[in-house]
Amino acid sequence: MHFPVAGVELAPWVPVAVAFVVSAFTSLGGVSGAFLLMPFQVSVLGFAGPAASATNHFYNVIATPGGVWRYAREGRLLWPLALVIVVGAIPGVWLGAWLRVHFLADPARFKLFLGAVLFCLGVRLVLDARRARGEHASGRIMLHERSLRRITYTFTGVHHTVRTAGLGALSLGVGVIGGVYGIGGGALMAPFLVSVFRLPVHSIAGAALAATFATSAAAVAGYTVMSNDMSAAPDWALGFLFGLGGLAGTYLGARLQRRVPAGAIKLVLAVCCGVIAAGYFGAA
Repeated sequence: MHFPVAGVELAPWVPVAVAFVVSAFTSLGGVSGAFLLMPFQVSVLGFAGPAASATNHFYNVIATPGGVWRYAREGRLLWPLALVIVVGAIPGVWLGAWLRVHFLADPARFKLFLGAVLFCLGVRLVLDARRARGEHASGRIMLHERSLRRITYTFTGVHHTVRTAGLGALSLGVGVIGGVYGIGGGALMAPFLVSVFRLPVHSIAGAALAATFATSAAAVAGYTVMSNDMSAAPDWALGFLFGLGGLAGTYLGARLQRRVPAGAIKLVLAVCCGVIAAGYFGAA
């Protein structure tokens, strides 16, 4: 099958299978898997232009509803948290899309950017893994307060408070990076929610995926509008096939999450990020 925007010939089952395997694993931590699909597009498919980021965002739009629905069904989706992230991240995502189109279109510079983002994410995941030991996964989220000042909730008998102003500011910065990279911000927000706000990973995964869906939908619109000649618009067919695999994978990951220790999830993700980042730094 030919994908005209990506400029590659690929059997249709390949992007479906790759996205399924990646998302089934990464969605355990509230990450859609887009941050690993981006290196696959760049290094394996040779697809590194702005359209690759747009395609990655389109993948998120298709892939994340499966995991979001599963987390919501199990009572582990904190909607107010997701809303604050979305409100803060969408302006950043649009700014990131603009930067990608106008300043980071060159593949060499983009690979260096990918390496820096993945290295920082890997370090953050290692720190998160140490803190996540002994964290309980069972239970439902009990929301107590949602206001302009804070969100408070209880999970597994522990009370947690999030200041909305700080979360909104962080979401803006993460949105910029996510807009450039093509990840919707979820891969960065989940570690920050665990390490900076000290929230249990099993309670924030659903909100991170839901925010990824909304911000990626905004990014797809932004890339399409900014591309007068459609050079930055997604490869719709490739993104859709990635999304089909991701849809099944995020659902499976969300269903299995209760059985996997948070520390183990973060450590394996950190190793993946570190290996990929080292490869990009070496090529840059």
